[in-house]
Amino acid sequence: MRQLIPFCISLYLLVSCTAKRQNDKVQFEEPPVSGRSGKELAIAHCSRCHAFVSPELLTKTIWKEDVLPAMGYQMGIYSGGFRPDSLFDPGVSGDIVRNAGIYPESPVLAKADWHKIEQYFMEHAPDTIPPPLRKSAIRMGLQHFKYKEASFSHRPSLTTMVKILPDNRGIAYSDGKSRRNVLTFLTPDLKENYSIPLQSTPVQFDEKANGLYLTTTGNGIFPTDAPGGAIQRWVKNEPQPGYQPGNIIIPNLQRPVCIAYGDLNNDGFEDIVACEFGNQTGQLAWYENNGKGGYNKRALRDKPGAITAIIKDANNDGLPDIYVLMAQGDEGVFLYENQGAGTFKEKRLLSFLPLNGSQYIELADFNKDGFDDILYVCGDNADKTPVLKDYHGIYIFLNDGKSNFTQSYFYQMNGAYKAMVRDYDLDGDLDIAAISFFPDYLRYPEESFIYLKNIGNLKFDDYSFPEAPKGRWVVMDAGDMDGDGDIDLVLGSFVYFLPQGDTTGLGKKWLLTGPSVVVLENTIR
Repeated sequence: MRQLIPFCISLYLLVSCTAKRQNDKVQFEEPPVSGRSGKELAIAHCSRCHAFVSPELLTKTIWKEDVLPAMGYQMGIYSGGFRPDSLFDPGVSGDIVRNAGIYPESPVLAKADWHKIEQYFMEHAPDTIPPPLRKSAIRMGLQHFKYKEASFSHRPSLTTMVKILPDNRGIAYSDGKSRRNVLTFLTPDLKENYSIPLQSTPVQFDEKANGLYLTTTGNGIFPTDAPGGAIQRWVKNEPQPGYQPGNIIIPNLQRPVCIAYGDLNNDGFEDIVACEFGNQTGQLAWYENNGKGGYNKRALRDKPGAITAIIKDANNDGLPDIYVLMAQGDEGVFLYENQGAGTFKEKRLLSFLPLNGSQYIELADFNKDGFDDILYVCGDNADKTPVLKDYHGIYIFLNDGKSNFTQSYFYQMNGAYKAMVRDYDLDGDLDIAAISFFPDYLRYPEESFIYLKNIGNLKFDDYSFPEAPKGRWVVMDAGDMDGDGDIDLVLGSFVYFLPQGDTTGLGKKWLLTGPSVVVLENTIR
């Protein structure tokens, strides 16, 4: 789960001010008033950190009560004249944010200029924003999938990871209950095999020859800047089933959400790319395997929000590059081009609004021209702007062969969270399976899962299934679960967040009877 950083993070607008003592606190004289308009000021300040957000994209109420106050804090505008300590979480997380200068002690612009910005947004924002309405109904029924529900569940379900175990070995999934993190293994018939209690919340599960690599976030999955995350190697309990903890591969990660593995410097050792999403702070880094059991950290981007990383050679030069989706403030897709000798050059491929709520990317060749295209998913609404947005959904950006990408497809899907590209029906083209964590439950509850069947020429027919509203799907995995040669799907439900003003009754059902995981078994073979 991510949390949108409030807009206009003017971290480096260091203004020279004269300080005065008052009640044992430092009060600063504000900068002089500029001659610019509210629009000019808004564009100047907001665009320093992310794409400019037009007032028309949010309602007056959201601007006034949520976004503008948060913007003000980021620019040193405090109602009492002083930076309140309540802005900082207790402990190390708050210390990190304080030391990073996220909230300046002194204002970076005159209050009169700030009022111009407020007035500009309030004058141009609409009173309401109508929800997106579908032109045609979602087709019900999945022709080649059979719905199965696990007989064992943690309730209320707080699933943070699902993983299909190949060779007909079942499913692994994690539950992030407060003070009771657990990793559960299900048999192929979806019964509990065994569970392992953990100290931290798992978010990624990677089986390797020398054991299981488990990525954990630290203190739950909720926004934090504390470096409590880690990658830990677990070893098998031979001949007994299960695993026991081994050594910590990489400690002190800031809320890691995605880990990619690959030999980045072609030295024969597997390196690691870590998306340390963090919250107010965070970073993207790669960890060079020194061949002696240790890793040397190499920073790539010193900003929060890295949410997906993919290692692949983008330009066929024999050197692995890194595709990264950034999802916090300055949202976009970046390519880190491998220059050799452990160095990388950053190239921005795509830019998005901070309202997009970027969630996920995959690489796939949709038009069969030999070049990787980008599937992009956006729809996170766990922030200060929880209105349904007509630009949330699934995008395809085609590659011209020179890493220039053009939008060629869009499917509107409220609250889209993840989409996985596979040839699910084995007809030779790529289909898409997608989940939503923030669908329009009132009008389209079946929108929580969408199957997009490829019918050619970047056109897709959409389908769902009657049981889709049984859970609130936040994670998904695709793989051949039963070893029959086709791709199955597993969905995981997380019901901590209930729909705003829930009048559907779904929230109560999820809490009391909702499954932790369900399987969509592919029956084409």
